[in-house]
Amino acid sequence: MRLNPFDPDSIRVTEGGGGGFPGGGGGKIGCGTLIIALIGAVVFGVDPGQMIGAIESTQQQAGPAQEEPGSSDARTICARNAYATEACNALDSLNKTWEPLFRKANIPFEQPTLHFFRGGTRTGCGAAQSAMGPFYCPADQGIYIDTSFYDELAQQLGAKGDFARYYVIAHEYGHHVQKLVGLADQVNSAQRQNSSQANALQVRMELQADCYAGVWAGQHRDLVESGDMEEGLTAASAIGDDTLQRNAGQQVSPESFTHGSSEQRMHWLKTGLETGNEDSCDTFADLKR
Repeated sequence: MRLNPFDPDSIRVTEGGGGGFPGGGGGKIGCGTLIIALIGAVVFGVDPGQMIGAIESTQQQAGPAQEEPGSSDARTICARNAYATEACNALDSLNKTWEPLFRKANIPFEQPTLHFFRGGTRTGCGAAQSAMGPFYCPADQGIYIDTSFYDELAQQLGAKGDFARYYVIAHEYGHHVQKLVGLADQVNSAQRQNSSQANALQVRMELQADCYAGVWAGQHRDLVESGDMEEGLTAASAIGDDTLQRNAGQQVSPESFTHGSSEQRMHWLKTGLETGNEDSCDTFADLKR
């Protein structure tokens, strides 16, 4: 995908962390933690049941974010490596795509902040480490990523290409959209009221974020190159719950899914790509009948 160079004055970017997992804290990491635990199982050989249990045991109410030492100059940060530059280009494009849609809907818009880190970091949702993979923290409206994840994505999960990497950022941005429109808070409330449906509701959230990622690309068809859709669909398939569970040597357990099957993830990403319309991403439609 041939994205335009980012404007350093129009994006929010920080960097910090490194040298291991910060002590203290705890807290609830934002959307994506459980599936990232499964990715960690595939990549690092960790038992996903143990990893998920460890994450869930720290899901307390999050406190304020603690600043990491590091730079906040976008031009400098985004030039650290090719992956960072790509992510900043994507962030700028995502902002410029979604802000007009919010303005048209008369909904207040606020840009997320893209946080690059190495090893471990502190967030508004608690402590995080690279093994969790990229995630969105609704408490501080931040997208967090250690770009070394992209090497693991390609080498361990077979999801190669720039569009696969853009899909990751665009998916997390989709969670920011859900936060701004109030859907994330509604779903969190429903999950607390009916814990037996928590995973099923989370799956719908994640599939919608996949669709929103596709919508972004679908609105820039002139920049999409041959093979991009295949790269995106390969990535979506590689991180489907059923595929990750099989690759981790686990029995496929649909009731434990938190992001959806490979087939579901590909379907919703493709829906967004083909329509370029956020209205096509209502993964909750059948619940409204």
